[in-house]
Amino acid sequence: MKTLIKNGRINTRNNETTAAEIWIEAGKIKAIGTGFPEAEFDEVFDAKGQLITPGLVDVHVHLREPGFTYKETIAAGTKAAARGGFTTVCAMPNLDPVPDTAEKLKQVYDRIKQDAVVNVLQYAPITKNLRSEELVDQEALIEEGAFAFTNDGVGVQTAGTMYLAMKEAAKNNKALVAHTEDESLLFGGVMHEGKRAKELGLPGILSVTESSQIARDLLLAEATGVHYHVCHVSTKESVRVIRDAKKAGIHVTAEVSPHHLILIDEDIPEDFGFWKMNPPLRGKEDREALIEGLLDGTIDCIATDHAPHGLEEKSRSFLQSPFGIVGSETAFQLIYTHFVETGRFTLEQVIDWMAVKPAEIFGLDVGTLRIGAPADLAVFATAHESVIDKDEFLSKGENTPFVGWKVKGETLMTFVNGKIAWFKGE
Repeated sequence: MKTLIKNGRINTRNNETTAAEIWIEAGKIKAIGTGFPEAEFDEVFDAKGQLITPGLVDVHVHLREPGFTYKETIAAGTKAAARGGFTTVCAMPNLDPVPDTAEKLKQVYDRIKQDAVVNVLQYAPITKNLRSEELVDQEALIEEGAFAFTNDGVGVQTAGTMYLAMKEAAKNNKALVAHTEDESLLFGGVMHEGKRAKELGLPGILSVTESSQIARDLLLAEATGVHYHVCHVSTKESVRVIRDAKKAGIHVTAEVSPHHLILIDEDIPEDFGFWKMNPPLRGKEDREALIEGLLDGTIDCIATDHAPHGLEEKSRSFLQSPFGIVGSETAFQLIYTHFVETGRFTLEQVIDWMAVKPAEIFGLDVGTLRIGAPADLAVFATAHESVIDKDEFLSKGENTPFVGWKVKGETLMTFVNGKIAWFKGE
C-alpha cells in the first residue's frame, strides 16, 4: 500500500513552514518532498495547505479499562487521542484489577490489541494494588510489555518503598514515574490553598504536598541512579527543586499539563466538579514558573493527564466529585491557540514538547518526521478557528471547563503506522 499526503506544510527549524508531501509505504515514511506523481499511489489525502506534524506522544492518559468502563474504554480513549492528533499514548495502571502481575498486564494488552486505534504503551504499578508497600515483580512485568512503573493517582508514601523500587527500576533500565503527593499534608484539601478556596469555603491543598515529595524522591533518585520522571508538575517550588536537581546531574525528567499552563485557581467561577483536578489549578506565580520551566528545559514535555469520569459524578461539588479533567481532544488546540498564536511559544517548541521530547526521554521510536520512521502523523488546521464542543468528543468523558472556548489547530487527519486513525471529513 502506497499512500500520499499532498498539499501539506511542515515546520522547519527556523520556525517557518514549507510545502511538503509525505510518501508512506509499508507503514513507514518513504520520502518527504514535493511533486510525487499521484497516479503511482493507492491512496491520496489532501492536506489542503495545512500543517503536518509528527504524531503527538502523550505519556500520561487514563483509559479506565478494565474496571471503569462507564468513564472510558480503550476504544473510546484511543479514538479521542487520534482526534487530538496523538498517535502514541501511555496508559496509567489505576485500573480494576490493577495490572500488577504479568497475567493481568497481558489481559490489558490483549484488549489494547483488539480495540486501540493508536499505539498504547501500558504502565505497570510500583507496588501491588497501588496502595500497598509490597513491590511488584518488575522483571516479569517487563517481559509482558510494561512501559514503565508508576502508582499514578497516589504518591508512594514510604521513602523506603520508593528507594527499593527505584533500585529495581534502575537495574532493569526502566523509568520510575511519580504522582507526587504526601498524604500527611493533604488535610482533606480539594483545591489549591489560596484566596479562591477561602472565598468558596473549600479546604485547600498546600503546594508543599507536591513539592516535598518531589524533593524526597530526587535525593532517592540520585542515590539509586534511576530515571525519575515527575507527573503533572504544578507548583513553583516543584519547578525549583527539579531545576536544581538537573543542575546536580540527577536523571530527572518532568511533564506539565495544558490546564496548568492556561488556568489558575482564580479562574474557578463556582464550586463545580469540572474544575476539580489533581494536582489542582494553582496560582499566577505557579503558572508563570511552569511556563518558564518549559522554556528553560526544566520541564521536558507536555502531557494531558486525560482523566475521564462519568457526567453525574463530575456534576457535583468539589467535596463530592472525583479529581480529573479530559484533555486528549483539546490539548494541541489549546496550546497552539494560547501560546503559539500569542508568540509566547514557537511552533517548533510545541512540536518538541508534544511529540519529539516525550519520545526521546523514554527512548521511543516515534515522534519524528524522518525517512524510515513509523508513519505516525497528524494534520492540523492552524488557520481555522473552531469552538470546543463536547457533543463532538469521542471520549466518553466531557469533564473539562474548556467547552465553548474558541481555538485554532483542529485535527483534520491522524495516521498511525500509515493507516488513517482519524479523518474529520468535510
